[in-house]
Amino acid sequence: MARTYFYKLTNDGGGAPCVERGLLSLAICKPRIRVGAEPGDWIFGYTANSLDPSNRLLYIAKVTDKARDGDYFRLRKYAGRRDSIYKMSDNTFAWKKGALYHGPDDLVHDLGSPPHYPKAEVLLSSDFRYFGANGTAKYKGRYPQIKRAFEALGRGHRVHHDEPLRIELEALRNEEWRKTGRKVLGDPTSGPSRDACYRGASCGEVSGKKSDGKCS
Repeated sequence: MARTYFYKLTNDGGGAPCVERGLLSLAICKPRIRVGAEPGDWIFGYTANSLDPSNRLLYIAKVTDKARDGDYFRLRKYAGRRDSIYKMSDNTFAWKKGALYHGPDDLVHDLGSPPHYPKAEVLLSSDFRYFGANGTAKYKGRYPQIKRAFEALGRGHRVHHDEPLRIELEALRNEEWRKTGRKVLGDPTSGPSRDACYRGASCGEVSGKKSDGKCS
């Protein structure tokens, strides 16, 4: 059964997720989601209170591919993307000087420790809706289970997942897909930042299990 992850974003500056040339990538921040999610799973991202207390929806994406074992930062086809902020040198990853996001101190959080870099997994989606600054919280009026789950997670509470929540998440994504075939519906909320967006973050997972609320 496909899983659905949802999490709050403290930063929507075009780096996590990164949307370029019809592809959405999640390459930095959220290593537990990046490691755990597989093609076929879904991800909902919405604003943390520090970014927008309305908890507006920023994006919905189906994971359609996954770059594993650091390939995203090795392969030429991804090298020019904004979130390709690490490079391989002498069999060791390093932060690219001048990259728009994060910094050298964030490498272990994003990729894991050498030599294996177990967190160097990148989720890719060609089937998504990115709302960015144009996202809204109108879903709260139609989907009470989602509203409750998102608001509880925003306060860092443990989230219990059940069938009504699963049904509402599926209904919300189907609604957004029916509205338009356009993938990009807004610009990022802000410009690029090297702030470590992962600190204090939380997430939930709809997989018939409880979540510990931690997906930093």
